[in-house]
Amino acid sequence: MRILKPWVPLLGAWALTVAAEPAPVPAYYEADPSRAGAPVRGEGPLPYSSRYAPEPSGAVLIENATVLLGDGTRLDEGDVLFDAGRIVAVGQDLAAPVGAAVVDGAGRWVSPGIIDVHSHLGDYPSPGVEAHSDGNEATAPVTARVWAEHSVWPQDPQFPLALMGGVTTLQILPGSANLVGGRGVTLKNVQARSVMDMKFPGAPHSLKMACGENPKRVYGRRRSAPSTRMGNVAGYRESWIKARAYQAKLDAAAASGEDLPDRDLEMETLAGVLRGEILIHNHCYRADEMLIMLDIAREFDYKITAFHHATEAYKIADVLAEEGVCGALWADWWGFKMESNDAIEENIALMEQAGACAIVHSDSARDIQRLNQEAAKALMAAQRMGLPYDEALAMRWLTQNAAKALGIADQTGTLAPGLMADVVLWSGNPFSVYSRAERVWIDGHLHYAAGPEGVRPTTDFDLAQTPAGRGEAQQ
Repeated sequence: MRILKPWVPLLGAWALTVAAEPAPVPAYYEADPSRAGAPVRGEGPLPYSSRYAPEPSGAVLIENATVLLGDGTRLDEGDVLFDAGRIVAVGQDLAAPVGAAVVDGAGRWVSPGIIDVHSHLGDYPSPGVEAHSDGNEATAPVTARVWAEHSVWPQDPQFPLALMGGVTTLQILPGSANLVGGRGVTLKNVQARSVMDMKFPGAPHSLKMACGENPKRVYGRRRSAPSTRMGNVAGYRESWIKARAYQAKLDAAAASGEDLPDRDLEMETLAGVLRGEILIHNHCYRADEMLIMLDIAREFDYKITAFHHATEAYKIADVLAEEGVCGALWADWWGFKMESNDAIEENIALMEQAGACAIVHSDSARDIQRLNQEAAKALMAAQRMGLPYDEALAMRWLTQNAAKALGIADQTGTLAPGLMADVVLWSGNPFSVYSRAERVWIDGHLHYAAGPEGVRPTTDFDLAQTPAGRGEAQQ
């Protein structure tokens, strides 16, 4: 028999603060185009749309810090001012508004909030048991009908651990068992009862695709297609042919005023890609396979936003730069299967050198807690080969470029005035193993502060079950 916890279990959210009244939703959160792909009729709120509302926040001025703006710029002895959830100014000797909280940044560094474009938090939550394995709908090679957000468990204790590493935004993707795994979702890393309360307003959906070993292994073992790389490619092409036919029916109905075709969840997602409303995030390791996927994209006239993992991206970095395709990459993962065997530590550096969009991602509940250190390893590899890269440039791999790949660069990813006040105060150089995130603001609200008297969110699941939930964890 399970004994109920002796506190209010119905909250089902991170146990941090509870406002008596929900915060008003600013005007910039009203629109939510993330419901791409579905022919919707009628009035009222769209199902599954973002219900995120930022916590109340006031003016904050961080003074005399080393500021990495996220766009490749560094400002020494700089100030950052934010108010009402938005960046107001970055400069020197800024005046604090009346009533502003002033933070001494001497000896500290400031950056935008880190963005992880490849995470499975909530879909593979902790504890890591079979009952929590909700990231791969491995029942058919094409499952465009499923949405990762419908598996996300907001009480996953790994969300606050990522927050302590400075992660303010993350994309949750389905796994890579299938050719087409389903829709991904971009989340704010905040306490919530429902994933819809975490959903980044206005962020487009993504579609996870996978090439290479995983799909052919999963289905080949079952004596079903695909069992080869050529079978993989045939599977993609067949799906896009069906999606084109479905889109033609939608167009014909719109032109004639006749009824729309019956709803088809799989086709709605794929047609959303063809219309440019859903972004392709493609798991792919080998250079030759990435080039084939670009051919498929040309055949069916859609855009690949990013190749993920892409351990051989360095071999075609010039092509990716020309095509405007990002590479979401590891700093040094390699050798765990054949298609990852030709990885090199200079992968990210060579992408940057070619003018391509390079991103440091995690695909790991461990590494998401220290993505700054993963980027530091990539920076070290660049400097070791003689490239003149510094911390200001490397911060782009964690912020601006990641925001670009998620379609949210007009809202977050840099400390530009007018953007969301997603801000991290580091104890020192964030590319040092000795530095840690001391404070993390999301939309100007302080969600984490280190120290015994600090602010540390804890999931309801944690309470009385883990050291963090018993208040025993180190700050």
